[in-house]
Amino acid sequence: MAFKPNYNQQRAERNRAKEQKKQEKLQRREEGVAARRAGDPDGTETQDESLATDTDAETKTDTNNA
Repeated sequence: MAFKPNYNQQRAERNRAKEQKKQEKLQRREEGVAARRAGDPDGTETQDESLATDTDAETKTDTNNA
């Protein structure tokens, strides 16, 4: 005779698998972010971001010169 199903165990296994899949996806996304920050291979830096860094650099040099 077969065992009766253990629904709590099955549910726990499904939740573990779901959480593991979530963690793997999060890790892939974090690796992508790190790669983009390291070299920006996709060219995703926008004009506004480059202007923001330029103005920050100018502000620092202006305060150092004064």
